[in-house]
Amino acid sequence: MSMSPLAYADSLRIGTIDFVSPDEIKVLLDIEAPDGVALNTGTPRPFPRINGYVLIPSDEGHLVAQVEWITIERSQYPKRKGMQDFGLVDLPYPLRKMSLNPLGVLAYERQDAHGHDIYRFRRGVESYPTVGDAVLLPTQSQLRAIVESGDNRQVLIGTSPLAANAEVKIDPDRLFGRHLAVLGNTGSGKSCSVAGLIRWSMDEARKARGGSDPNARFIVLDPNGEYANTFRDMSKVRVFAVEPSAGVEQLQIPLWFWNSAEWGAFTQASAKTQRPTLVQALRSVRDGVFGATVTPSHEMRRYLRTLVSAIQIERNSGNPWKGAGPAKGFRDRLIRWKEGLADNASFDAAESSALNGLIQHITTLLAAHGGDWPAIFTPQEIGALIGVLSSTHSVFGGSDTDILPIDADVPRPFTGDQLLRSVEATAELLGVSDYVETMQMRIRTLLSDSRMKIVSGTSQDLTLDDWLRNYIGDNQASNGSVTVIDLSLVPAEVVHIITAVIARMTLEALQRYRKLHHGKTLPTVLVMEEAHTFIKRYHDDAENQNSAAICCQVFEKIAREGRKFGLGLVLSSQRPSELSPTVLSQCNSYLLHRISNDRDQELVHKLVPDNLRGLLRDLPSLPSRHAILLGWASELPVLVQMNALPEQHRPKSDDPDFWAVWSGKDTKGEAVERAVDWKTIANDWQQIGTPVEEQDLENTNE
Repeated sequence: MSMSPLAYADSLRIGTIDFVSPDEIKVLLDIEAPDGVALNTGTPRPFPRINGYVLIPSDEGHLVAQVEWITIERSQYPKRKGMQDFGLVDLPYPLRKMSLNPLGVLAYERQDAHGHDIYRFRRGVESYPTVGDAVLLPTQSQLRAIVESGDNRQVLIGTSPLAANAEVKIDPDRLFGRHLAVLGNTGSGKSCSVAGLIRWSMDEARKARGGSDPNARFIVLDPNGEYANTFRDMSKVRVFAVEPSAGVEQLQIPLWFWNSAEWGAFTQASAKTQRPTLVQALRSVRDGVFGATVTPSHEMRRYLRTLVSAIQIERNSGNPWKGAGPAKGFRDRLIRWKEGLADNASFDAAESSALNGLIQHITTLLAAHGGDWPAIFTPQEIGALIGVLSSTHSVFGGSDTDILPIDADVPRPFTGDQLLRSVEATAELLGVSDYVETMQMRIRTLLSDSRMKIVSGTSQDLTLDDWLRNYIGDNQASNGSVTVIDLSLVPAEVVHIITAVIARMTLEALQRYRKLHHGKTLPTVLVMEEAHTFIKRYHDDAENQNSAAICCQVFEKIAREGRKFGLGLVLSSQRPSELSPTVLSQCNSYLLHRISNDRDQELVHKLVPDNLRGLLRDLPSLPSRHAILLGWASELPVLVQMNALPEQHRPKSDDPDFWAVWSGKDTKGEAVERAVDWKTIANDWQQIGTPVEEQDLENTNE
């Protein structure tokens, strides 16, 4: 005979509430409640179990709570159900208690076509139970609904061991749209989780498109060279590295991509003299002042424009011509600048007349201040000089909007030699040549280092649209959905700059895409492995920012603003305590693998807004492939056993097999050899002879 609904509901009862607070509910378990395995919920299930789920009936349905701890109390008078007829003497008896964390509400919705009840979980608690209310075990369907509820759950990432192996699916919009942090110790499965999230998302998108490649864009910044072969079986994966090989293209981040902040950080330019000189030099070189073919008239127009800019900069910096000393310096610069205003036979009559008038004006001004201790140059004199310079500049074809030529950060092509000449000429024009020698030396070092040339990309035929097409992805992602950028051999001197440039160019490209497409975004995901190296907290020193600080600031901007432009950020790190607090605070979802360091655990506890004291205590003991998913991507915090990746799809981040190499046999008893040919490696390192393919080395060693 089947059990009545009331009797079945009563069979699921495990205890009653004897304490209630907003963040904790204490339960007194019934004596006949399961003490190891529950057999009345559809299938055998472990109970009681730390971090498992229980239900408390409420007006809205059922309050869902998570088990935080279980304990035993000795009671002298256990007047409990089931003990009333056992004898006349009540002896001390162990009573079990447990503490619960309230999570949300499980509401009944409807029955499906097969007569099965459909439930929906909603985060948050509006009304709390009271003392004496019953506590129930969830059924199989209720347990699955707790974990599987949510809209647009498209991508299966694993199962939940605490919820009868219910499927854990995620909403890509939530996971990637509001940034994800994958945190955990080395060897805990972070890299496999990141690779899996990309692969599983692409597989589901491909199914949704009927088998065609998805219009998706993933850019993986790979500092350790782990992902080069991870997505080889996927169609048209683009891989870039410092040293190209079969299937790997040359990494090119041209010097003209770098903005003024990145150049300033690399050259360690001082704020007072070197940085303004560098910015002015970048303006000039990006505008073609030092190009190969210019007419004398065009050259004079550029020169006049630079003079106007230089005087305006000095005037805005505090009238440096006031007083005897500075005034003399300004007079000396006027003499030098006048020497560059030479007439040319190719100038037309109007140009020659305007130029001669300017020369006469400067001559008159110098004559008025010709002594050793000249009078102060008045603002009226400086204003009149700027006016004559501007009018002469107009005669040569310039305009008022042309006075400050272009933004120093506009990515217009130039070579390293042109930049060096621009810095030298600008320094000479501003009279600061002696103060920029160290900056010039650093630029020369960059240009003379062969490793830097490989990374910087000296190819003259590389255009901005070609780079965007290759690194971010072509129209409809026709050239592939995944870009892997191997940073493992990028010189340490520029690795932070190169990473910052790639991230910044991606953000700015998507900003301009939205601008030109009436607010529509181009969804793109930027994946940063070893994030603690590139997004490391720094001291906010506005005067001198090093390369690491500049790199971190780029990712902070992406974390704050990327969502609006369709750029999602995925961080993978084994040291969350070293990450920028700004970036971590902007991550709305977390996938937490095993974390054993005290400082890292403490930081994770502070980051997570949920009441998860019990669940987060599992972090030091999580096995590999197990992680806690929480935040915006999950309706409730859930322990996930991530889907397994085949070995050929895993990043190259396995633990070294010391014993197999030492003993000559692996766990299957097969022979393991590691032959070494240091000559071949040395030749490849020193770039002697033909580059050796990675696959060839593997075959030789095996």
